[in-house]
Amino acid sequence: MQTLPLGRTGVQVSALCLGAMYFGSRNDQPSSYRLLDQYLAAGGSFIDTANIYAFWVPGFQGGESETLLGEWMRERGNRSKVFLATKCGIGYQDVKIGLTARQIETECEKSLKRLGVDTIDLYYAHRDDRHTPLEESLEAFNRLVQSGKVRFIGASNYLAWRMEQARWISQTNGWSAYCCIQQRYTYLKLRPGARVDPQIMANDDLLDFCQNSGTTLLAYTALQTGSYTRSDRPFPDIFQMPDNDRRLAMLRTIAQEVNATVNQVILAWMLHSSPAVLPLVAASDEQQLQENLHALEVSLSADQMERLNRAWMG
Repeated sequence: MQTLPLGRTGVQVSALCLGAMYFGSRNDQPSSYRLLDQYLAAGGSFIDTANIYAFWVPGFQGGESETLLGEWMRERGNRSKVFLATKCGIGYQDVKIGLTARQIETECEKSLKRLGVDTIDLYYAHRDDRHTPLEESLEAFNRLVQSGKVRFIGASNYLAWRMEQARWISQTNGWSAYCCIQQRYTYLKLRPGARVDPQIMANDDLLDFCQNSGTTLLAYTALQTGSYTRSDRPFPDIFQMPDNDRRLAMLRTIAQEVNATVNQVILAWMLHSSPAVLPLVAASDEQQLQENLHALEVSLSADQMERLNRAWMG
């Protein structure tokens, strides 16, 4: 599988990151194992989870995804082949939302135990905590790196100016810095004034920050849970505007030109962007995952990228 640099860490990661949100909950063990095996067989290694996955699914309380991944790695004996990312900062069970030093370090220990590993490759601040000083959070993350429990740190659901504050604090103190940001991002744009609280959508400010700081942008909900292709899952109102109608029309035109699905073109568009945006892909079955993996074979010309980027202009 194609690889891309992870920020300025010097490490290359798989161009498509496999999201494991529902592994161990909506996806039972056999189906989760099949998808994980399929992803690794395709050359992938970058797997994304979080401590909270998936507490909102009836009958589950969080921690199930990490636990299943730990069991799968132990049974397959493949820990050395996996670049493992998990997160902390959002409340679940009796854990409150927040990024205090105590919360970060306590949740890291829980994740290490559930995953059955000594080191987490990439540890995210899952959501900005405006009630805790950035210095406290970043120093705690740095201690985890210094202790060998975490290799790299990243952020998710942060505004660009908060990312710059965090970068400056880490640089000033000689601490580990956020090497990447995982943000909601897709081909369509939000309607002006629309929000996706408590999530944050990547905007032009964040894209500019990433380009100029060497921070990798990872896109979650890139395919809008099927809205691009499924009539039973229409786009929410936050995407309803004439600009996006023109974007959708161009997307379908390009898909026909390159003999690919709309979803594959969206993933390819992200990977062909400058700098490249690294998509997270999720799948409920092997066919869906295979479609996503084939996006790596889609080649978009400079003209096609320009038309996709300027489609809103008509």
